Amino acid sequence: MLRTGVSLIALLAAGCASVDKELLDAQLPDPPAKWAADEDAADPPVGDWLAAFQDQSLHGLVAEAMAHNNNLRAAAANLDAARQVAKIERADLLPTLNATGNASRNAIVSDPSLAAQAGGASVSRGTSAKDLERQFGVDADGDGRLDGLDLFIGPRGGTPGQDGIAESPLPNRRVYINNYAIGAQIQWEIDLWGRLTDETRAAYKDAAASFADFHAAQLSIAGAVTQSWFGLIEARQQRELAERDVTARKRNLEVTERRYERGVASSLDVRLSRSALGSSEANLALRRRLEKESARRLEVLLGRYPAAELEAAATLPELPLLGGAGAPGDILARRPDLVAAEARMTANGLRARAARKQFLPRLTLSANLNTSGPELSDIIDPERLAGNIAAGLFQPLFQGGRIRANAKRQRAVAEASLLTYAQTALSAYEEAENAIAAETYLAAGESALKLAYEEAAAAEDLTERRYSSGTATIFDLLNAQTRRISAESSYIQAQQQRVANRVALYLAIGGDFITNSGPQVAAAPAS
Repeated sequence: MLRTGVSLIALLAAGCASVDKELLDAQLPDPPAKWAADEDAADPPVGDWLAAFQDQSLHGLVAEAMAHNNNLRAAAANLDAARQVAKIERADLLPTLNATGNASRNAIVSDPSLAAQAGGASVSRGTSAKDLERQFGVDADGDGRLDGLDLFIGPRGGTPGQDGIAESPLPNRRVYINNYAIGAQIQWEIDLWGRLTDETRAAYKDAAASFADFHAAQLSIAGAVTQSWFGLIEARQQRELAERDVTARKRNLEVTERRYERGVASSLDVRLSRSALGSSEANLALRRRLEKESARRLEVLLGRYPAAELEAAATLPELPLLGGAGAPGDILARRPDLVAAEARMTANGLRARAARKQFLPRLTLSANLNTSGPELSDIIDPERLAGNIAAGLFQPLFQGGRIRANAKRQRAVAEASLLTYAQTALSAYEEAENAIAAETYLAAGESALKLAYEEAAAAEDLTERRYSSGTATIFDLLNAQTRRISAESSYIQAQQQRVANRVALYLAIGGDFITNSGPQVAAAPAS
């Protein structure tokens, strides 16, 4: 029976592993040796990716978020909970020992008359006190005399203690009985088929997944802080641009009004200048609101109250050339979300295997030890120690299909987690490929917008001089200024998009960053 069960388990485990591998191979294609978007980006990035931006303020902000961000602390708490669950599952592999103890005191009221009648004898006139003492042995006060003699009245002229005639009934007597007891029980399920081991290993895999989730939270928060910081810088630059635009529009309106007063410009020019100024002031209000919102968004990530008091840097950083993104297959071990998905896939596979082992018999050992007595000293008397040991075999025969359904459910859960892992890996490949490809496109777009901005600024300067000399119309001036404002705004946005894409690339390939702040957790235990 034992050899048959072991063979069955080995066959089921081997068949399951084969099916899972075939399914994973079918749903997750092999990654290429190099990224399709950039064949030169083969060298893996090393070190702190935050250092590439050369911004000391950014390092301080990320460190602050690591120390105070609530989502990160929640991830640390979830990790601790998962580790405790693993310890709980591991406890099933060990024997359980429980101890009991109790003390009791019972009061018993006895009626010698009733006892005598129940025993076939009766108390009648002429009964001897010595007979009663021999029959009942009632001598609670220890004076060597029957306690009931105090209530016996002897014959006239007789003396106490002599045989007499019972003139009154024997009194009821209260007897106290003490009992002290201690005991111990041991139970242990022998893990014959490895079912408990599978469940324990699954719990430790869940803990490993939570450990990866914690690192994913760290990476995600670092990326969010970085993105928000650069977004705040862009918002500041856009606000400053809007302020310069309002200043320029006011200057145009003053020039136009002077020209109108001299009869050089028409009222149409004045109205168009006022309209342009109103639009610029509305845009400035929008930019100020967006800057405040960007500051509050970053402050929440840092664990601060969103008071919009954070001041951004003046300019966005100059990006260095991308040294490499590693090979596509590297991200399977680098990205924390993929590591977590793989651990959960393994955990669900172990639970599916454990569920199938529910069909097999279970062997349980149990033992009991106990001792008791009327005195406290009795419970340490080895002669009063009693115990037993037993072994029990439990074999499920009919459970209404419960075990089979649970095994199929766990199998379906394991298959779902495998497919989830495959889809997560494909999405990771997609994110990395998009970010690598965007590096080239965004760099080209930034260069083109920089040229457009520089030419628009030169055209605006030329148009202003021509308008002042009267060789250009107000329409030419307003169009030139609007074109320059739009080109400069687009150029700032392109700079921010390129920086944001670089951050997204580091997140997509599972880049490292260095910080000594934040919740400190030990490495995940090996399962």
